[in-house]
Amino acid sequence: MRTLNLRQLILLLSISAAVLVLANTFYTSYKTQRALLVEQTLEANHAYALKTADNVNNFLLAAQQQLAFAATDVLLAAGDPRQLQHIVERLKQQTDSFNSVLVVDAEGVALAITQPAERFLGHKLQNAGAAEALVVKKPLISQPYISVTEHLVVFLTHPVFDQQGAYLGFVGGAIYLDADSVLSSVLGEHYHADDSYLYVVDSDGRLIYHKDSSRVGHIVQHNAVIEQVKAGRSGRAPVLNLQGLEMLAGYAPVPSAGWGVVAQRSLSATLATMKQQMLDVAQYSFPFFILIMLVVWVLSRWISKPLWQMAQSAKHLDAADANTRITGIHVWYFEAFELRRAMLQGLANLSKKMGQLNLETITDPLTGLMNRRGLQVTLEEWEKAAIPFAVVIGDIDHFKNINDKFGHAMGDDVLQFLAQHLRDLSRPDDIICRFGGEEFVLLLPKISTDQAYKVAERMRIYIENTIHPGIGAPITLSFGVASWPAGRLSIAQVLKNADEALYVAKEAGRNQVHISAA
Repeated sequence: MRTLNLRQLILLLSISAAVLVLANTFYTSYKTQRALLVEQTLEANHAYALKTADNVNNFLLAAQQQLAFAATDVLLAAGDPRQLQHIVERLKQQTDSFNSVLVVDAEGVALAITQPAERFLGHKLQNAGAAEALVVKKPLISQPYISVTEHLVVFLTHPVFDQQGAYLGFVGGAIYLDADSVLSSVLGEHYHADDSYLYVVDSDGRLIYHKDSSRVGHIVQHNAVIEQVKAGRSGRAPVLNLQGLEMLAGYAPVPSAGWGVVAQRSLSATLATMKQQMLDVAQYSFPFFILIMLVVWVLSRWISKPLWQMAQSAKHLDAADANTRITGIHVWYFEAFELRRAMLQGLANLSKKMGQLNLETITDPLTGLMNRRGLQVTLEEWEKAAIPFAVVIGDIDHFKNINDKFGHAMGDDVLQFLAQHLRDLSRPDDIICRFGGEEFVLLLPKISTDQAYKVAERMRIYIENTIHPGIGAPITLSFGVASWPAGRLSIAQVLKNADEALYVAKEAGRNQVHISAA
């Protein structure tokens, strides 16, 4: 299984953190902006509904005021048909508030009337608005109804009374809700151009104005906003329209007519600009995100480099230059510094232990001299370096008798005794080995056979004249001497020649030095 390195882990952690932070920022920003836009849209629609309702209310009151002035003129006209027709024509043309204006007597007969309803002049009106006005005999804004002209009409009237208070009829103005009028102009100017619209309902929930004229006259049911505005309340709320779209609605009542105005905009249109803004933010943030990742990549490489170098060096701790390589690693923060220090300390301890192990491997545990393995290593190194040397092989005379007479412990002590004297009588560069049993080998670098003979003779004489304290008598050694290079002889052959010279010394009576004849 492939493992990640520190640089990859830092990159992974940094990228994950950056992506999570960025995602959280975008999510938080989105939720905050969404809530703010929804709240602002609801408030704006509420304000617009209030303003529109107020405008409609003022318009209706102004229209009723116009009818009130016209009622005074009608009384002064004293039933003159020409003057009455002039009054209605003037009222329609001066204000443009009504689609048609008429004067009706107390029996409901039209005394004067403007286009497009002039055909009803002299006829008794049968519409709901006129009938209601004749009954109530006071200023009236009727409920919307379908007139005989097949228009959806709201009928505004003002009664006419003589000086004695007798009811003479009324002056009325019809506003066509399904045709162009001043009222439709007031309602149709909505400040949103996309997915936003305004509609008006009467007290029965019937649409009396809608951007889709085909829906005018329909009664809307199961709409919480319409129920609120029918009850005369003002407010704002999200609501589902008939198509199942979520709308953000503001609503307000028209007190003079009992109507309700609703301004609403779809949630999707409200959030469309925000979504584009979020995409723009993401587009502008992406290069900066890439820049951050590049910086993180550089920093991760810088941070991980010392540890990576130490990890690579750890694979080659057995190399000769391991200490130099680790020392040369540049560390600039605490953890890397401490790790390098620990590695160097560990390498030093390892080298020390390895040195001790190597020394134990090539050292005779009894005498502390080099053993056969150490002798072989030294011979290989000297042969490779072409260092000339002499070989002196010494053997203790009658060592078996010492062991038999004084015991093996005394025999070991004799070996240690002789080893120490051989060290004392040798040069620093000389190699002294215990070759096995009571036999010793001396490697004397860069001296001739004759010089080696003199060294061996000096050792023999010195040891012969030295009393061993445990035995109480001197100990003697016999020596054989040979040297390398000696013609074409190998080192193994030279060692064999020295051993044969030792054998000759033994045969000749012991306690003497012989030089190999080869």
